[in-house]
Amino acid sequence: MHFDLIDLKLFLHVTEAGNITAGAARSHLSLPSASARIRGLESSLGVALLERGRRGVTPTAAGKALAQHARLILQQVERLQADLTDYAHGFKGQIRLLCNTSALSEYLPEKLADFLARHPNIDISLEEHPSLRILHAVRHGAADIGIISNAVDASDLQTLPFCADPLTLIMPFDHPLTEQIDDSLEGLRFSQTLAYEFVGLGVNSAMAIYLEEQALHLGRRIKTRVRAESFDGVLRMVLRGAGLGVVPQAAVERFQQAGQLKSVPLIDPWADRKLLLCAPDFAVLPTYAKALVRHLAGETAFLDTSMSSPDN
Repeated sequence: MHFDLIDLKLFLHVTEAGNITAGAARSHLSLPSASARIRGLESSLGVALLERGRRGVTPTAAGKALAQHARLILQQVERLQADLTDYAHGFKGQIRLLCNTSALSEYLPEKLADFLARHPNIDISLEEHPSLRILHAVRHGAADIGIISNAVDASDLQTLPFCADPLTLIMPFDHPLTEQIDDSLEGLRFSQTLAYEFVGLGVNSAMAIYLEEQALHLGRRIKTRVRAESFDGVLRMVLRGAGLGVVPQAAVERFQQAGQLKSVPLIDPWADRKLLLCAPDFAVLPTYAKALVRHLAGETAFLDTSMSSPDN
């Protein structure tokens, strides 16, 4: 096979534009040169990569496979360039970090602030997503690092422990459910709460999606009266009697008026959550991303040879 990075960039531009002329322009190549490079790719690989029609071009099955590999190769080249730039111009880079609701609101703000203060040349692109979506993004190179719940299957990725994240049921002291709670009990099952109304988070929040999934597994739906924008908003509305809430124990501990609420552990196995850092291979992350992993997981955990991976 004989092709170079210019060929790969050109092919991606062509498939994204759906037109060889537009792809050539985006690659700063003449149309004859671009056409010759595409033909050379097809000849070298021995397979048609594009289906040509009056309205443009579309990738064949082989073309789609090439595009996927080309993206990964070009992303790796960008990381290589960034790492080499570190040595020439100092420690600099941008990290794409995806996390769930709990990590975003309860555990990351101070940790990330401390890290950014120590590394002024590093930026972090931070987004909230459900754990399953984070796994998909990390697997396909759309994120450098993910923070996920241990409830999802990440066996094909490397993982490191980040923190415990148990979920807690909260209610006003005069809520009818309090009459069913025996102080000798360790907690309540989620199924015992679903007859009552809830204060929830926004429909697109990772936590709201997670809780709705647990209710559906029980053949039930959550009766959501109102939605808040944060765990703090949920706590404040529950305090005023708007309904029940489910929040991380860390949010309850942080809430200044927690003593005015009844909090009960959820004893369902899925509620005893652990948050994990994940990546395809921590060892091949850019230098600046490795620094963030060390900061979040600890140096000992990062260097631990028992770190889970598909090969271990």
